[in-house]
Amino acid sequence: MSRTRPSTAKKVVNIDRKKDLASPPMKGRDILVKALENEGVDTVFGYPGGASMEIHQALTLTKKIRHVLPRHEQGGSFAAGGYARVTGRPGVCIATSGPGATNLLTGIMDAKMDSIPLVAITGQVPTPVIGSDAFQETDIVGASFPLVKHSYLVQDINDIPQIIHEAFHIASTGRPGPVLVDIPKNIQQQETIPDFKVGLDVPGYRPNLKPAPQQVKKAMHLIKEARRPIIYAGGGIISAEASEELRKFVKKTGIPITNTVMGLGSFPMDDPLSLHMLGMHGAVYANIAINHADLVIALGVRFDDRVTGKLSEFCPNAKFIHVDIDPSEINKNITVDVPIQGDVKLALKMMNELAEKKKDMGPWLQQVQEWKQEFPLTYKMSDKDIVPQHVITELQRIAGDEAIVSVGVGQHQMWTAQFWRFKQPRQWLCSSGLGAMGFGLPAAMGAAVARPDVPVINIDGDGSFLMNIQELQTCKIENIPVKSVVLNNAHLGMVAQWEDRFYKSLRGHTYIGDADFAEIADAFGIKGESIRKPEEVEPALKRMMKHKGPYVLDVKYPYNDKSHGHVIPMIPGGHTYLDTILDTDTNLRDYWEKKGIDV
Repeated sequence: MSRTRPSTAKKVVNIDRKKDLASPPMKGRDILVKALENEGVDTVFGYPGGASMEIHQALTLTKKIRHVLPRHEQGGSFAAGGYARVTGRPGVCIATSGPGATNLLTGIMDAKMDSIPLVAITGQVPTPVIGSDAFQETDIVGASFPLVKHSYLVQDINDIPQIIHEAFHIASTGRPGPVLVDIPKNIQQQETIPDFKVGLDVPGYRPNLKPAPQQVKKAMHLIKEARRPIIYAGGGIISAEASEELRKFVKKTGIPITNTVMGLGSFPMDDPLSLHMLGMHGAVYANIAINHADLVIALGVRFDDRVTGKLSEFCPNAKFIHVDIDPSEINKNITVDVPIQGDVKLALKMMNELAEKKKDMGPWLQQVQEWKQEFPLTYKMSDKDIVPQHVITELQRIAGDEAIVSVGVGQHQMWTAQFWRFKQPRQWLCSSGLGAMGFGLPAAMGAAVARPDVPVINIDGDGSFLMNIQELQTCKIENIPVKSVVLNNAHLGMVAQWEDRFYKSLRGHTYIGDADFAEIADAFGIKGESIRKPEEVEPALKRMMKHKGPYVLDVKYPYNDKSHGHVIPMIPGGHTYLDTILDTDTNLRDYWEKKGIDV
């Protein structure tokens, strides 16, 4: 949804210019900052340039908004996303026109894919030269059209309060997502007597929040009849602040639950009914259980291909209940039996009123527990080399359950999802849908600004860390105490893993070299340390967590072959759970056939 907007402020708020003559005129840039203050914004991540420097001049005058200067616009957009993920409020990033604006696009698309509320504000060349290929001109509204939930090109200074109010409303309601506001420089420089008594003028945007009671009753009937139900919960639970309602539902019904990578933390992973993460690198027992279920209760998920694998063989004997705020997601990938369109928090409240303990699931729960015992998530220790999974489990023990964890993209990301036991929502920051390398450090930076009361840790890979390593300087100058643990195997580990599995270990430019990230951190003025030996892990993690400022722990370990260096289990893309790779040479199908189990 995107538009170039004519002036509508007078129609919406009935501005009486005569009445407002006593108010002093304000520049567009100052109106923008005041509008942001009115929306409760306390932090923005912005990088100045020719077309946005007016905005930055105005930001120097406000005492209500903290400005954080990233060292790259992509870092700013990821930081705004990290802020939004831990607070639930829209993150705000600012960039100049042209390359500044285009550098925001990856962070904008990340927010779109993961349903994160984000408001991106870009400077634009003056309106008289738009379309003339002026210096640093880019049609960012057009370029971002498929990436945003909505966008605006401001053409009238009087529209700024209205547009900003609408932008925040659209970004944070319904299915959250990114909104772009593009403001030409001459609009920023113009003066007017502003009116901040704004309303909403979005006639085409009326998300339905209330689930249909009849559909909820149908869902509860299916749940009552089911013998092997499973709950499949995703990021929609966290977006809707529905974690408490989900926990009540699981407690009332006794139904086991598995989470998507976006849903981690929505239900405590140490609960006996938790089957942890499902999908390509999810727990074997979670994938077996959902594919043996007779009812899948899908809550705030989109049936992503990383979960379903081969769609035609996903949960072949199950009926589906699907609750989602976005009607376009229902029946998109999976045809469901009971669709419930609406806010998942409201839906769960309605379901909890009708829910009761299921007393006919004894055999099912026993079977699920047997699968958990038979296929545990484990790793092998080494006397010689550091084992990255062990680093993760030790880090949680030392950091505590309150820590917020951000990750880049790759093997380290999946190992963290597998072995960190999240107990609360908004503790886990992961570029899940887009899978954007370079996300970890700046997202952690945004989270730490928003939540200075808890430890914020970036668990990263060497490849991902290098992509936005410049944000170490932001952490230093802004005193943002992000602790970065870099699992450094000198390779693009996940791509190398696929090369080992499917390309006969032919290295297609996946060796990136052995950097010393402690020395790099030192160059930025940040405390750093490199370790190589297993016995160094625990004391190094303790030193890092005791340090009050930002810190980089470079954990060096060799990239190994299939036997030790891969994220296991793994379902190859487009395959079914029966093709799950269990270890070096065995998949689930072969394992069961050897045991005489009919698959």
